[in-house]
Amino acid sequence: MMSDGSGAPGRSPAELFDLSGKVAVVTGGSRGIGRAVAHGFAAAGADVVIASRKLDACERVAAEIADATGRETMAVACHVGRWDDCDGLVHAVHTRFGRCDVLVNDAGMSPLYDSLTSITADYYDKVHAVNARGPFRLATMFGARMAEGDGGSIINITTAGSLRPGDFDLPYAMAKAGLNALTLALAGAWAPAVRANLVLPGAVDTDITLAWTPEMKEQAGASNPMGRIGRPEDYVGVCTCLASDAAA
Repeated sequence: MMSDGSGAPGRSPAELFDLSGKVAVVTGGSRGIGRAVAHGFAAAGADVVIASRKLDACERVAAEIADATGRETMAVACHVGRWDDCDGLVHAVHTRFGRCDVLVNDAGMSPLYDSLTSITADYYDKVHAVNARGPFRLATMFGARMAEGDGGSIINITTAGSLRPGDFDLPYAMAKAGLNALTLALAGAWAPAVRANLVLPGAVDTDITLAWTPEMKEQAGASNPMGRIGRPEDYVGVCTCLASDAAA
């Protein structure tokens, strides 16, 4: 048994990281980091909502998680770049579960482009909508309800590129920098009941990197002290910690 610092017995690490009884919503949850994190949350005891654009993909992952963990799952089709879809997700979750304890804004997009001058208004608006505007809507809507209830945790997945952007993914990095700013503001908006934290991956082997050349992946891996680019499962531990009472 651990001490809480006052000499009195405290909660064990297993109890601190336990997510039993919590409801977690993961956008971009049908693949990549989101899928790995959703599996990890369920393994830690949470019921999970898988949200992504394609319902069939969400349903497959929700079934996988339910079969593997026995937790309750829900699949919701949600294009986070659409304001009304975000509101629909909030409504669907609260109708089914009555609350959301953990929100992970993981959905993102970063299509390749030829040059900075080739970027169109349509491209820019779509990238901003998915990576910044949608997470803003979801975080504020879910966060306000968390604050009215028992509190909760908002985890925003951004990118290390938001701190040092390059010219090859600039609109994406700019949008994620906006998500960084949102997180810093939300950390104080409903404190201490609602926590808000950032996770800033570097290059990760997900669908975003499918369009990369082998040379791009090799260069990204060489610049990492670990000698490789990230894997989705690398982010399960940190997100589970931030979702749990261990991060209180």
